[in-house]
Amino acid sequence: MKIHEYQAKDILAKHGVAVPRGEVANTLDEALDVAKKLFANGASGVVVKAQIHAGGRGKGGGVKVAKNIQDAETYIKQILGMQLITHQTGPQGQKVSRLLIEETAAIDRELYLGIVLDRAAAKLVFMASKAGGMEIEEVAAKDPKAIHKAYIDPAVGFQPYQARQLAFALGLKPTQINQAVKFMLGLYKVYIDTDASLLEINPFITTKDDQLFALDCKINFDDNAMFRHKELKELRDVAEEDPLEVEASKYALNYIKLDGNIACMVNGAGLAMATMDIIQYAGGSPANFLDVGGGANQQQIEAAFAILLADKNVQAIFINIFGGILRVDVLATAVVAAAKNLNVTLPIVLRLEGTNVEEGRKILEESGLKFAVGATMKDAADIVVAAAKGGK
Repeated sequence: MKIHEYQAKDILAKHGVAVPRGEVANTLDEALDVAKKLFANGASGVVVKAQIHAGGRGKGGGVKVAKNIQDAETYIKQILGMQLITHQTGPQGQKVSRLLIEETAAIDRELYLGIVLDRAAAKLVFMASKAGGMEIEEVAAKDPKAIHKAYIDPAVGFQPYQARQLAFALGLKPTQINQAVKFMLGLYKVYIDTDASLLEINPFITTKDDQLFALDCKINFDDNAMFRHKELKELRDVAEEDPLEVEASKYALNYIKLDGNIACMVNGAGLAMATMDIIQYAGGSPANFLDVGGGANQQQIEAAFAILLADKNVQAIFINIFGGILRVDVLATAVVAAAKNLNVTLPIVLRLEGTNVEEGRKILEESGLKFAVGATMKDAADIVVAAAKGGK
């Protein structure tokens, strides 16, 4: 689950991590009121920042610095309501519905801090780099040594000595070291307390008067831990998510929309990945990733069909099931019922293996509906790609 920058900064502030003064605004009047308040309280300038779930906002024109209230009003009018396009939104962009109005800081240096799970090491890793303000992926690709890492033993957690090592690696001044240690320990506490999957401060800044601030913040949470954090679950902004993915989440379906025209319904994430690969190998293009899980019932199958059919690009449906916990006959019964209830007219191609596979195939044959069943994954992929292209 993703949240907005202003929400992330609220969480940081509650954990004692320094962030610039600022407030979120949903309308022109609200944004102007915040800007006026900041100027009245001594701010030398304000930053108008679009709040969408994507990086690269500055490059797309979604972040502007205003030295006076007149410029602030101009930028607020420009950004609020715009369709902001960045490298993470895709060409369709994302509508800006709210702004963060924040005081400017007398920036001395722009640095980077981040915490993420390193799956290869099976540990959390705290990263720091002098290359703040840049995409960390670019830094890692061009100069891996520019990223300093501290691996965290889960038994003892992130230690002050590790924070000091990172602070020295960043070349911070002696007067900033203790402040940096407190700052980093605060970030680690946020990460652990919220069951985060990613926490990034980019840029992490030092100011002319030796203060440290999180100028920008990104936090993603582990969806599977949200039952422990009702207050965080309420921060979800479904307007920032694909409507079909939001609908799928209501039925505990793992769905991600893609750009192709062959819809996929599969049980198991690994099999779903293989299914997308083999569709591509056969010359087609998958329209989605959809894992219905091991214990899907008829309601979930029907909901899955409705979601697949709601994608106007879909020309054919590929159902690839290996019966285990979800028996093939149960799946077949649910598929037949869903196809009839939803009046599905698109070609449906299935590849079925596993528990009760023969019973499942018989149910499909006796349904009165036109299903195509491939003997193997490759056969089924070839059939569905041909169907999507207008073949039989």
